[in-house]
Amino acid sequence: MLSAAILVVTGVGWQNLTALTDGLTKQDLSIADAGERPADGAVDIMLVGMDSRTDSKGNPLPQNILNELQAGGSDDGGFNTDTLILLHIPNDSGKAYAVSFPRDSYVKIAGGFGRHKINSAYGYAKGQAAEKLEAGGKSGPEVEMESRKAGAKNLIQTIQDLTGTTIDHYAEVNLVGFYDITKAIGGIDVCLNANVRDGFSGANFKAGPQTIEGKNALAFVRQRHGLPLGDLDRVVRQQVFMAGLAKKMLSAGVLTDSTKRNDMIKAVSGAIVLDDGWDITKFALQMKDMTGGNMTFQTIPTGNPDLQTPEDGSAVEVDEREVRAFVKNLGKAPASSTAPEAKFDNSTVTVDVRNASGVPGLAAQVQQSLVAKGFKAGPTGNAAALTKSVVRYGKAGEAGADAVQEVLGGVPTEEDVNVPAGTVRVFLGSDYSGPGAQGFTGSGALNLDGARQQPAPDPNAPKPITADGVRCVN
Repeated sequence: MLSAAILVVTGVGWQNLTALTDGLTKQDLSIADAGERPADGAVDIMLVGMDSRTDSKGNPLPQNILNELQAGGSDDGGFNTDTLILLHIPNDSGKAYAVSFPRDSYVKIAGGFGRHKINSAYGYAKGQAAEKLEAGGKSGPEVEMESRKAGAKNLIQTIQDLTGTTIDHYAEVNLVGFYDITKAIGGIDVCLNANVRDGFSGANFKAGPQTIEGKNALAFVRQRHGLPLGDLDRVVRQQVFMAGLAKKMLSAGVLTDSTKRNDMIKAVSGAIVLDDGWDITKFALQMKDMTGGNMTFQTIPTGNPDLQTPEDGSAVEVDEREVRAFVKNLGKAPASSTAPEAKFDNSTVTVDVRNASGVPGLAAQVQQSLVAKGFKAGPTGNAAALTKSVVRYGKAGEAGADAVQEVLGGVPTEEDVNVPAGTVRVFLGSDYSGPGAQGFTGSGALNLDGARQQPAPDPNAPKPITADGVRCVN
């Protein structure tokens, strides 16, 4: 439901951005200020659609509005993040890649909550924080807003751990915000391959092109029952809707209509939550050359869409290594098929392993896993307790660290001047669950190789979704 957040990055032509920014709700999330050229060479923005029945200030939505949205009562929905999109903008600011994460993606949740569906990362941390705040005597409004902050931070960390990126900014919208924004700009053009009717979401549409807004727009992006690929088809719905929204904004049809512009600013300012370090006016000016053809929508690699899990039922299988490689290569030209990629020589790297997890013998088992992959064995030992695992490398040692990271299932890497050249030092935190964690070498705990087993891309497959046209979808 956060398709509407694209308004924030395409509103360059607004004459009264101050009116917009003054009304936005801000949260102190302690994340990086992107500036003009962030350290990793790109601006990465987390766009979140919240399935909550409260507004941006934490106030319950009126029941008459919930009835209009077919969203149940004020206690339904919780704080699941049903739309998650990483907006990745390379340094040239001329292109943007909107990467969707299916809400049922089965991943490691930050904060020590284990493996669950990714849309629960916010709710787990919010609930835990709320309990502590209530026990500490905080008032209801304080509990609500502070626990929301904890939820957002945990979601950001989960996405960072999964993708290997650093989130520079955060934007969040709720049900009623989405509803108001689509009505303010006069609806969005979409197209369906077939008639659909779904009692859960309220979707009732004929096949073919059409313009939707308000509750129909919400039903369009919420439907997953009755679609061939369920949640994966819903992700595509969200992408084509977001593309249509961006197309309308970039065409200046809204920006030149004073009534629509004012209605849209009012809707956005009352619906969206941003991190407090984001200078949205400066960012809009950076994006002034954006065109519809330069905005591409993609989805992270996934495997089995019906992965059976211990606690969460059916989920979407995700391989962290595949996701990291996918995000890392956004915007890069594909490697030539005639020139095979040079394989890194693992034997050139010595690996030291430090056990900071408290699990006896883990360092030795993990090192055996690495030696089996061709790395040289360095010393093992214990280290002060760590919550998060990390792979550290010295000067010019990034390639070796990446090779180790791949074997260990995506453990984050960082440079450390104290690590000798030719050596990679692994610190195993309490979150480690990769090779060696169960006393064996080879695959990690869940053998998440479904994404790599997918067939090669179909040359007859539909063209990528961009904000330069309207594509028919399921």
